[in-house]
Amino acid sequence: MATPAHAPDVVLITKSNCHLCADARDAVGRVTAALGLGWTERSIDDDAALRERYAEEIPVVLVDGVQRDFWRVDEARLDRLLRRALGQPA
Repeated sequence: MATPAHAPDVVLITKSNCHLCADARDAVGRVTAALGLGWTERSIDDDAALRERYAEEIPVVLVDGVQRDFWRVDEARLDRLLRRALGQPA
């Protein structure tokens, strides 16, 4: 089994008053907790550059800076992606 160089950086981009964002928080929280990982949340409400880039796709999941999902988080896909990044069997 390969040893990861680092834990993947998981970022959820959201906005206020967004029911899909609440669902995404729960999904990202479940997947990362099961793998012992942390994650961060950034809001387009506080960042003009994020708002310009992602306004039509919120919520968005980034892993190591790469967009991996938007609107609805596919937990199985996120789990497989993070396991691969950690060097674990998917």
